[in-house]
Amino acid sequence: MDREQAVLDVAIVGAGIAGVVALYYARQAGLQARVFERQDGVGGLWRKLPAWQDIQIAPADWAIGDLALAGPYQPAVLANIQSWVDRFGLADGISLATEVHSARHEGGVWRLATSKGYFEARHLACATGAHNIPHVPEVSRIAPDVRELHSSALRDPAEVAGKSVLVVGGGGSAFDLLDLCFEHGAARIAWAYRGLHWFTPTRKIKHVAGSVREFARLQVSGMTLEQQSAVIAEDLRGRYAKFGLESIQPAKPFDLRHDQLIPGRHRMVENFAAIERHAATVERIEGRKLTLSDGAELEPDLLLWGTGYAVDLSFLEVQPLRTLRVLGDVAARCGGAFRSLDAPNLHILGIGLDGIGSAPFAYSLMGRSLAAHIAGRADLGLEPVPHRLNHFELANYLAPRDPHNYPPSNWRQALRELALNTPDSQPYPIP
Repeated sequence: MDREQAVLDVAIVGAGIAGVVALYYARQAGLQARVFERQDGVGGLWRKLPAWQDIQIAPADWAIGDLALAGPYQPAVLANIQSWVDRFGLADGISLATEVHSARHEGGVWRLATSKGYFEARHLACATGAHNIPHVPEVSRIAPDVRELHSSALRDPAEVAGKSVLVVGGGGSAFDLLDLCFEHGAARIAWAYRGLHWFTPTRKIKHVAGSVREFARLQVSGMTLEQQSAVIAEDLRGRYAKFGLESIQPAKPFDLRHDQLIPGRHRMVENFAAIERHAATVERIEGRKLTLSDGAELEPDLLLWGTGYAVDLSFLEVQPLRTLRVLGDVAARCGGAFRSLDAPNLHILGIGLDGIGSAPFAYSLMGRSLAAHIAGRADLGLEPVPHRLNHFELANYLAPRDPHNYPPSNWRQALRELALNTPDSQPYPIP
């Protein structure tokens, strides 16, 4: 590091929505902050996803304030993240094409070795997200002759037209791929899954079914988490029965503290009977033949992996964080919602957001309280959080720890008014 270069208050790794929002709030708090991004533009994962990829919530839930979202698909989401940079003049605080090779805590500061030199900061915020490395399970392969694509690599979904396709996975990515197979006319659709995630069966398009406003109103109604879970579970069971989906209803009861709730994919629901289903994993690929753990043998033209992503914190010289790949394992090593228990002044943003709610809104709450904590106006503590903090529950958690941003006299009433009085078609204001 250049000896004349000032020590930053906070270094932020990653210029996706989390990193950009964190920079905005750091500047609002008067902190010296800089974002380091290895790609040549902002957007994080959204910069790399195919154009068909979309959000799982309503556009009004993603957008905040006057930062409009032109649509639910990847190009519009990427443009929305860029709009934060443009609207608030953040570009001079973002170092693009700057990969962080390593970060270690030494001598009371974080020392970052990057592709553009060395930097030091009192605090380090990892805003690299939970979707870093496309995950494909290990499979025995003997002269494989089947085209395989992870969901993130399916650039043109029309490629499935007229083909026999096997989709693997039990969550949102797999549901997306099944929907695309019906939309683009796959000749045969098989689905293999090890476990199943709860989702909301519906005939509505995802961007209508995914609205979080009803959930927000439920949260401010005074119900406990157990009561909220029970209400949602009853609705879900009714929907699974209505659409004849009992065979893929998860056995474990729905629980807001641990389960992600994603909107249904209407083509998948409407054409459910046409899907050849296997509660199994892919065990072996030999030539054109795939053998599943249930003994079935398939010869698809195309194998689509909807198996999600792994976390990558390998740039951190912090054990065991640098070797962890599962989001839940990282979350278990944090307190204060996003503060690492393994190193001082280390913050891992977004570790518990794969649940219900608006990611940009949650990142705003996190970024605002993180800035207050660094500036000495809040004390987030290190108390472990044993479950997800969905949507407004995050505010409930942060409020007693951050009185600067949550005045004790009125924050709860302000949150209630936000939930009850914001029209569903209108974005929430910037916190």
